[in-house]
Amino acid sequence: MKDRFTEDDLSDQSGKTVVITGANTGLGYETARALSARGARVLIACRSQQKAEDAIASIQQQNGAVDVTYVPLDLGNLASVRHCAEQLQSEEKIDVLVNNAGVMVPPYELTTDGFESQFGVNHLGPFALTGLLLKKLAQTPSSRVVNTSSIAHNVGKIRFDDINAERGYNASARYGMSKLANLLFSYELQRRLDAAGLPILSVACHPGIASTELSRYMPGILTKGTELLQPLLNTAAAGAWPTLCAATANYVAGGEYYGPAYRFETAGPAKRVRSNRASRDQAVAERLWNLSIEMTGVDPGI
Repeated sequence: MKDRFTEDDLSDQSGKTVVITGANTGLGYETARALSARGARVLIACRSQQKAEDAIASIQQQNGAVDVTYVPLDLGNLASVRHCAEQLQSEEKIDVLVNNAGVMVPPYELTTDGFESQFGVNHLGPFALTGLLLKKLAQTPSSRVVNTSSIAHNVGKIRFDDINAERGYNASARYGMSKLANLLFSYELQRRLDAAGLPILSVACHPGIASTELSRYMPGILTKGTELLQPLLNTAAAGAWPTLCAATANYVAGGEYYGPAYRFETAGPAKRVRSNRASRDQAVAERLWNLSIEMTGVDPGI
């Protein structure tokens, strides 16, 4: 098994269909660019058609006549999630679903369905989309669900007693909570897939600290600090390496987690990493799973 993965290690992806949420910019864009360059059919699922078309034009300018298309998706609106899943049923197959899109430390706001935005967009939306696509994914042996977490999961705690931050809102704490939820979901999904005998791999990844638009809500002083540290951080392209590894490497197994190899998982090539103890708490994962079904109305059926 190779323990250092970069885009140069990406194998031929001809014949594969990959859905990437939030692929109009940042890590998702770089993942879409790299996979399409290797022959994959890539579906960019995001809110803005114009931004998606701009991204597609940029990718095609770099890669030539590659197969990249747009699918409308607003993860903060469950009706949009359902509509997206319905559209994707018309695809001949789906080999990989990359749950990449997310928001980071925005001001307090609620999704269309009344959920705290970071928990809603970063966890509940991807949970619902994955659940609605499981049967489609199961039609392709060794298909994958890739969930994008963060090193911020280390400070996360699932606030079951105040799930929508009605008693008080700390943006950073809620971001950490949503990223912990991504890992709890990813691991619980794999346990349930195994129990159901479904040929799908659930894999998690994180980009380290990468230069992307995700940090647009960060306070100015933190943004300036990030700019000063820029030489030590991952570019968006390098930040996508763990995603590419999780989505394609033939040695990846379900229930694994991939992140950068260097400087305490903040930068460098992708390798298998280990998440914290809280992310592997099966009782919390099961409780979160059941709550997610209750909140979204989507039961993955496993």
